[in-house]
Amino acid sequence: MSFETNKLVGNAGRVAVPAGAAAALVLAAGMFVHHNGVHAAMIASPISSPAPMDDNSVSSLVALDNAVEAVAARVTPAVVNVAVTSRGSAEHQVGEDQEDGQEQGQALPPGLQQFFGQLPPGMMQQLHPQQPQLEHGIGSGIIISPDGYIVTNNHVIDGAVEMRVTLHDRRVLKAKLVGRDPLTDIAVIKVEAHDLPSIAWGDSTKLKPGQTVLAFGSPFGYFQFSVTRGIVSAVDRQNPYRDDARKPGGYIQTDAAINPGNSGGPLVNARGELVGINTFIISNGGSFAGAGFAIPSQMVRATAEQLIKTGAVHHGYLGIGMNDVTPENASFFNLKEATGAIVTQVSPDSPAAQAGLKNGDVIDELNGQKVINGGALQVAVSEDTPGTTIALGLIRNGSSQTVNVKVGEYHKDAEVASNGESAGPQKGRLGLAVAELTPDVRQQLHIPSQVQGVAIQSVRPGSPADEASLAPGDVILEVDRHPVTSAEQFVNAAHANPTGKDLLLLVWSQGGASYRVVHPDAGNQSGM
Repeated sequence: MSFETNKLVGNAGRVAVPAGAAAALVLAAGMFVHHNGVHAAMIASPISSPAPMDDNSVSSLVALDNAVEAVAARVTPAVVNVAVTSRGSAEHQVGEDQEDGQEQGQALPPGLQQFFGQLPPGMMQQLHPQQPQLEHGIGSGIIISPDGYIVTNNHVIDGAVEMRVTLHDRRVLKAKLVGRDPLTDIAVIKVEAHDLPSIAWGDSTKLKPGQTVLAFGSPFGYFQFSVTRGIVSAVDRQNPYRDDARKPGGYIQTDAAINPGNSGGPLVNARGELVGINTFIISNGGSFAGAGFAIPSQMVRATAEQLIKTGAVHHGYLGIGMNDVTPENASFFNLKEATGAIVTQVSPDSPAAQAGLKNGDVIDELNGQKVINGGALQVAVSEDTPGTTIALGLIRNGSSQTVNVKVGEYHKDAEVASNGESAGPQKGRLGLAVAELTPDVRQQLHIPSQVQGVAIQSVRPGSPADEASLAPGDVILEVDRHPVTSAEQFVNAAHANPTGKDLLLLVWSQGGASYRVVHPDAGNQSGM
């Protein structure tokens, strides 16, 4: 209890009246207060309570409470707390000590520091060699089978040397790693037990914004078996952290409270079915701020089943970079609807290259099913078994066609279907300056030899180029679907663009290509 709380309790105790004294005061009031010779206590009306609300007026809320209670009671027994012990590196620990400003001599036993004084650099490590120390972390998980298979996040168990699982009945069991998949951030662990409560799989592809969902887990590691209620805020969200463009997105966004320690816990629908695994939040302060994200069960189930079966996951890939079709760029590709995925990059010798896919192709179907955006296509392809053949519906230069592609297998150093935008003083309509892509420029900017275009030399803050997220070091590959290979060619193409008309640029940036729509400044017709 905090000092402030103790102080309030103490004050309350000092003014509290003992039960006997309170009774005496009531009797005294009855004896000395009269009204026409009648004791006031005899005519005082008792304090009345509000009349209970009519059942019909609150029946919907009561029914909702009953339903949520039923779902929570069904799911909670299958939720587990995952405690992980991992071994930290000595290098990391030395860095932390230095950050804390500790003097090297302070680590010596008391009484010996006066003999050594200020130790020279490196001497402390010789006297006290840094040993890897144990680090502890806590997350959540969900039992998916009665024989002890549990799904959690890969980042929860990453680097673990020991894992312990606390069940709902308070049993603590050792767990072993079955397999993990860093790409999807899914891991499967197992405890030796039988007849455990487990959860049923739900279909995340049927989720709609506004649906009720419940999130379970151990927020902050302390409050085990907690449940929060919210709605599906959105589906098919891309990974906002952009740590790896090759990671599939498709996240479920929810306002059901998710906090540190909830990672790996289940997100369930109104039927108590598993529709997602809670994985991260977006917050300035590190705690829940209204935006939590879960990996959809469509991806979780396919990954978990492969891990249980083989201990590894084999992801399919095409070898393309993509942009979503938007209302802003749809007209440049002669599209009637703002749906689909635009091919922005085709990796050499990839399955997509072998099938003849090209920059500017718009993928609008996969095996006859409509492709809403690049994220949905990316998730679907990553779940395909390598070696299978898929049918992609394309719109190329306004005409539709179907291309069969044999799905390849993702490797860490290979390009996969990625869906992301990349993220930079000159006067002019665009607000940028370009330079020839000379060998020296290539070397300085680390631009691969196969990338052909013009390098962006500078970008004016607040300019149309800046608003389109163009930055120095980016390479412009195309202007309005036409390749450019020299600065002069780019300038001529940009000047030929009619006043007030948007420009579509294909831009190589940070290892990938993406289409950018630039709104030229109509008030300045000189320069770029």
